[in-house]
Amino acid sequence: MINVTKTFLPPQKEYEAVLSRAWNTGWMTNRGVLVRELEAKLQTYLGTTNIIAMTNGTLPLQIAIKALGLKGEIVTTPFSYVATTSSIVWEGCTPVFVDIHSEYLTIDETKIEAAITPRTSAILATHVFGNPCDIEAIESIAKKHNLKVIYDAAHCFGVTYKGVSIFNYGDVSTCSFHATKLFHTGEGGALFCKPNYFETMYSHHNFGHDGPENFHSQGVNAKMSEPQAAMGLAVFPYMNTILEERKKVVDAYNNAFINSGLQLMKIREYTSWNYSYYPVIFKDENQLLKVKQALESVSIFPRRYFYPSLNTLPYVEKHTMEVSESISSRVLCLPLYVGLEQKYLKQIVDIIKESLI
Repeated sequence: MINVTKTFLPPQKEYEAVLSRAWNTGWMTNRGVLVRELEAKLQTYLGTTNIIAMTNGTLPLQIAIKALGLKGEIVTTPFSYVATTSSIVWEGCTPVFVDIHSEYLTIDETKIEAAITPRTSAILATHVFGNPCDIEAIESIAKKHNLKVIYDAAHCFGVTYKGVSIFNYGDVSTCSFHATKLFHTGEGGALFCKPNYFETMYSHHNFGHDGPENFHSQGVNAKMSEPQAAMGLAVFPYMNTILEERKKVVDAYNNAFINSGLQLMKIREYTSWNYSYYPVIFKDENQLLKVKQALESVSIFPRRYFYPSLNTLPYVEKHTMEVSESISSRVLCLPLYVGLEQKYLKQIVDIIKESLI
């Protein structure tokens, strides 16, 4: 069976060796030595500061909205994973959707200002499949209208824009370390923020603690555990291998689909991409379903991701987003992971090409 992705697992003995450090002390959570070591390693590797490791990739979004004191409306994208929209609604705000670029698949910055009202407090945009938004335009709009900016950068581990970590943009950026991501802690995530927000974000992720006996804000339990951090530390030494192997799969797909009629995502200029996903866009939904069925008949399972367009969720106000709804109905992410054998890669390509005839 070939799934859309496969968790990269380091040798079990290496994971156990890292975990034994926490095991020997009996310190399993509450920011032990492994969590702090992982944060330090990631800061150096990514070229970032003010990182807070968390237990998943959704809580950083919710905490960012809460800690920034956002109210009213938040301008956002309809083309993302459901956590982007659900976090806005969960925190009592209203998502206001802006359609997307048909090539980059990110929020269309030229349409943002038309969506801003006196009730708008922030822009929450997604760097789609690791492909950056138009950061300069969004920053300019936010400054003009005195809005906060949050980036859902769940897919962006290792991505840089103009030589700078993508996590250094916006007031807050978030990342997922879920098992399906190229860097993972089994389940996990992180929040990156400007220095002036760090203490507030940190407090919110730890029940609002201000020392062991005092509290100065509301908070939740979003702390990463030591077993999670141990997995991250065990995966970390393999990052170059992971990126190199994923690039080989992406390059093979790219070469195979030249002149195929399939639309591929356009990577924004000045971006060093991380090969996080491989989306292909078909001419219509019927063609997608035909290919999906053909692949699944031989136990190859791509994923309709992102689907559906988030403006169609049952708990949001309905507004048509023509481009997002069209792309969502036609996009399929193909298998991409370390260890995807050449024979299966060829089989995937051949089935797709035959189905397109």
